[in-house]
Amino acid sequence: MEFSKDTLLLYAVTERSHLGTLSLLQAAEEALKNGITLLQLREKHMPYEELLALAKAMKDLAQTYGVPLIINDRPDIALASQADGVHMGQQDGSVKEARKILGPHKIIGVTARSVEQALQAQEDGANYLGVGAMFPSSTKDTASITPRETVIAIAAATSLPFVVIGGIKEDNIRTLKGLGASGAAVVSAIFGGEDVAQRTKTMRTLCEEVFCYV
Repeated sequence: MEFSKDTLLLYAVTERSHLGTLSLLQAAEEALKNGITLLQLREKHMPYEELLALAKAMKDLAQTYGVPLIINDRPDIALASQADGVHMGQQDGSVKEARKILGPHKIIGVTARSVEQALQAQEDGANYLGVGAMFPSSTKDTASITPRETVIAIAAATSLPFVVIGGIKEDNIRTLKGLGASGAAVVSAIFGGEDVAQRTKTMRTLCEEVFCYV
């Protein structure tokens, strides 16, 4: 599937804990229908076979709506499910190893919290960066906050497009204008309740306001 910086505009990362009566696939479809541009499946503790089955179902769903599916941390699952790529944290293996597994055409994203990490990701062949955390987050309470100055320095130092990540919601996203990001990666802002469709529409409108000048 084609990838460009526009693909990063509204990057949804799955989270099932607040969906109520919705299944994760139902919630993902609501998000896909209503404006996300990239979908990441993140399941840290699911057994291999269960995760693979979910990834395959998610891939079929995302493909229906023309949206790439990224698997968090697991190049093996990305390959087996025919997902469009993988996102790697700093402690989750190397871009080079992921590229060996996935081949030259899959999307590989990397979390970067410094200029050095961003430049290393670019050198290793990543397609995009996830930069943050920008705000405290209930889904990743160990993440340290990345200063705005660091984000701006990363934008200046690398040619890779990037999303800002970490605690981004309706009430703080406008403060991220001017950092050079192509979009925002969000979790609870979309998957934090059963009203996924409205949440997605709201975040899509805000992302267009904040990031489409880039």
